[in-house]
Amino acid sequence: MAMTNFQISKTSSILKWVLSISTEKHLKPSKSPFSERCRAFYPVKIPFCYITISLFSSQHALSEVGPTPGSQTVSRNSNTHRTEAQAALLDYFHCTKGLNFFDAEHMSMNSPIFLRKLIKNIENEKETRQALARFLQFHPINEFEAFFESLGLEPFEVSALLPCDSIYLSNPLLTNVHVLCNYGIPRSKVGRIYKEAAEVFRYEGGVLGSKIQAYEKLGLSKASTIKLIVSSPSLLIGDVNTEFVKILLELKSLGIDYDRILGHFSEKNSYDWNKMLGTLHFLSQMGYSKEELGGILIRNSGFLLDGSGSTTYSLIGLLLKLSVTMKEIMGLFLQFPCVQVSSFVENLRQGLKFMIEIEMEAEEIGNIVRSHPQVLGSCSLKKPNSLFAKLNVGKKRLCGIIKEDPNQLKNWVLGSKISRLPKSNKDQISLMQKTAFFMSLGFAENSDEMKRALKVCRGKSVELQERFDCLVNAGLKWNDASNMIKVTPQILNQSRDLIEKKISFLVNCVSYPLESLVAFPLYVSYTIERVKLRYLMYNWLKDEGMVSPALALSTVLACSDKTFILRFVNRHPKGPEVWEKFRKELSSG
Repeated sequence: MAMTNFQISKTSSILKWVLSISTEKHLKPSKSPFSERCRAFYPVKIPFCYITISLFSSQHALSEVGPTPGSQTVSRNSNTHRTEAQAALLDYFHCTKGLNFFDAEHMSMNSPIFLRKLIKNIENEKETRQALARFLQFHPINEFEAFFESLGLEPFEVSALLPCDSIYLSNPLLTNVHVLCNYGIPRSKVGRIYKEAAEVFRYEGGVLGSKIQAYEKLGLSKASTIKLIVSSPSLLIGDVNTEFVKILLELKSLGIDYDRILGHFSEKNSYDWNKMLGTLHFLSQMGYSKEELGGILIRNSGFLLDGSGSTTYSLIGLLLKLSVTMKEIMGLFLQFPCVQVSSFVENLRQGLKFMIEIEMEAEEIGNIVRSHPQVLGSCSLKKPNSLFAKLNVGKKRLCGIIKEDPNQLKNWVLGSKISRLPKSNKDQISLMQKTAFFMSLGFAENSDEMKRALKVCRGKSVELQERFDCLVNAGLKWNDASNMIKVTPQILNQSRDLIEKKISFLVNCVSYPLESLVAFPLYVSYTIERVKLRYLMYNWLKDEGMVSPALALSTVLACSDKTFILRFVNRHPKGPEVWEKFRKELSSG
């Protein structure tokens, strides 16, 4: 029935009064473009607190559904279409279906995916609001889709929860949603409660409220009760959970205020009260006094909450495997660092992996874990390879630094700045010996050639000398071998045996003269498999008359496989087939 002018005037007066209060309180009134239209259909005083909440949720929803950045004109038109569609949906829910104004507004403003689906049905229409209103008159929609989405559920969760026998919202459902929201639970959290405890929303009037009050009567604050309900909705099913009550009694016996523990509840987690109760009993049996155990839980509730206590068992088991005694574990818990128990376990495992990767002896690792567990559990360490480069050290020296002072690990955490360490006396002596070796080959001191050789060549000076002697003993002149090192010093990274093997293969199998190494010393750096494959193909092409019979060593070997295939293999129609055949034979052999 249409409202009289008197009723409309009266409602407008009330709203003006409420808005004037919000202005005095320096709070902006809702600027929803369809609030004006719906005020005339809702002749009840609207609470001031809802005006502010509605404003926030509306603006937030608009920002979430906003169009992809583009031209200002397109964005403005898109916003207009969306706003008009929201207005039509609000009219439908409130004026046509008779839903509470607050429910209707929240659903229309916080179900962007559902709204986009509706708009697709009228995307060719110019007047969005009128077109959608007409569409809704003749096409019933599943109200649960918009409802569940507005409660914070994801699309895949919504589809799994849709009833099979109805598309219309029922009074018990909405009434129980109001109970939860009026108690202080945000609507965006109500969806999780429905997903995990749908039975709660079928309660008759007064039942849900009494169940919530039953938990408050146990001594919980309202804030803790809200966190409890959101994290563990199943507590609202049946009677008060007995395991949970036992946990509260245990905490009380330890002199712990419930809210000191429950205040750390995470709404993203679910809790197993039976496991938590078992953890409390286990910690009590370790030998702590009530005061000590109470202090441990107050300082770090993660012993009880992380994994519902299972993380604590994991930590104790890990330490026992590393030969840490139960007495030492008790001492660790009394002096536990300010870090989550789950993070401590992860850091400890990463620290063990770190020490294994730098090849520290098992006995030394155990000693460090027993003597400095707080350090290992508090530090999220950088990767070993990163430290080798930044500190300019090797595995052996890094092990020595840690064994001498495990507290050094604190300086190598993620995000920290690290400076290079000065070279040790041993490193200085090794550097001097390598410098002397290269100077004996004719390198000038402090020259670019010298710096490059020192940087790329690995091994002691004695080892480098042995590798150089291989070249000379193979028949190269001393000056030629020296010039080869100046051009390609990295060939000295090959072992003596490997250098001898590659030279023998070059002369005896590939049939190139030894002197070809002088022109192309990089040959020594290539694997024998690469050389075999290239020369199998090259010799086949020579037999087919497709390539010159006297190509330089560098011409055949220096280019990439892709270039070699383009320049040589593809010259013959059967070339790719033969190349693949040779490649498979070498890889299988």
